[in-house]
Amino acid sequence: MTIQPPAKRYLWIWFLWLGIFYVSWFSLIHFTSAWQTTAEHWPMAVAMALGSYAAGSTPMGGGTVGFPVLVLLFDLPASLGRDFSFAVQSIGMVSASIFILVRRQPVAWPILKGATLGALFGTPLGIFFIAPEVPDLWIKVIFAIIWGSFGLLHLYRINEISTNTGMTEFDEKWDHKLGFILGLGASALAVSVTGVGIDMVIYAALVLLCRADLKIAIPTSVIIMAFASVYGVVIKSVTNSWQPGVYENWLAAAPVVALGAPLGVFVVEFINRKYTLLIVATLCVGQLLWTFQNEYDALGVGGIALAVIAVGLCLLVFEKLRDWGAKLTSENPTKL
Repeated sequence: MTIQPPAKRYLWIWFLWLGIFYVSWFSLIHFTSAWQTTAEHWPMAVAMALGSYAAGSTPMGGGTVGFPVLVLLFDLPASLGRDFSFAVQSIGMVSASIFILVRRQPVAWPILKGATLGALFGTPLGIFFIAPEVPDLWIKVIFAIIWGSFGLLHLYRINEISTNTGMTEFDEKWDHKLGFILGLGASALAVSVTGVGIDMVIYAALVLLCRADLKIAIPTSVIIMAFASVYGVVIKSVTNSWQPGVYENWLAAAPVVALGAPLGVFVVEFINRKYTLLIVATLCVGQLLWTFQNEYDALGVGGIALAVIAVGLCLLVFEKLRDWGAKLTSENPTKL
């Protein structure tokens, strides 16, 4: 009897998920007579074709594309972009995560478990107490700062990041504590405000501190963003605090991201991740500059200067993580 490789043996689980989702989506559209509403929002479906691919192939949630499309291109409220990020990632990132897990791709489990526990506490804390206090303008700016700094990091550190192999093995309890702290902070301060961010934080810790291979770091970031998104959807649904317009855009984008994100996971295995990250990094820096230009009147020179300083501080934190990682690696040379 031939034994199927693990990567193929459990793929039926992912196909089952897709079947359940598409039947549910079609039934929802049909029985609520929402075909016209869905068709009217086709631009978001087109945008998320790119966004979902990036979500599966990079440490960026699909909302990283959906947010600037809604907020910068369509000039809709930033709070809508944030809530849409939760909603669309709850399908795309979950689909990609199931695909990753059934194929048994390597994941940094101790850090992931810690980050999940941190997000369990941080997400509601941020949604209830922090996000309501952040003005719409600064939701845009915080989003731009997070991903602008991410892009700049990759533009000047891509050669180093893309050549990591394996992952430095530290104490499992240490990894768990690190994941918890990062997950708590990122979910409370970034995810609750912008709908994204915990994926970038965990990814940065893995590639800079733990010197993790991209084949480990990216799947781990996808899974933690999937959890944070689903959790955010549950909280917002229970509290009925969705922004108007999220549902209509979700109807159009959901069937695209359910396939697009796993496609990114699959395709990136056959192309150089370095070039994919460089393209994404350039887009991240571009949206930062775009935000500065669009919001110049509201921010003024002082506001833009403050945002630039914030980007510099983010890069400084990245460099501190890298230096700390170099020190820890020399003390703990064992690689997974």
